[in-house]
Amino acid sequence: MNVVLSRDSQVRVMESTVTNAEKYFGQFCSLLASYTRKTARLRDKADQLVKQLIDFANTENPELRAAMRDFAEDLAKVQDYRQAEADIKKYKRVQNNEIKQLEKLEKLRQKSPSDRQMISQ
Repeated sequence: MNVVLSRDSQVRVMESTVTNAEKYFGQFCSLLASYTRKTARLRDKADQLVKQLIDFANTENPELRAAMRDFAEDLAKVQDYRQAEADIKKYKRVQNNEIKQLEKLEKLRQKSPSDRQMISQ
């Protein structure tokens, strides 16, 4: 009788594992496809993927849970890096525009030294 219960519980655990894998892997595929197509919303989709990975990890055994969480954390770090990189590019553009404006102002000052007071204002 115990052998039958043990097998039944093993079957339930395996069925649960398969069900979770089917559910989550389908969602992973969908989110990963969206992640690569929609770069304008890359950060939001990556955050969703990270959350799904962590949710899935919480349903698994300790070894897979740790691996999935590590992967989710690494993906989040990549997104942080990409966000910082985009911000740096934006600030660099702003800085370059300011430098160009200052260069134009300096040229105006050199052309008209008598109007220097007015240009400064």
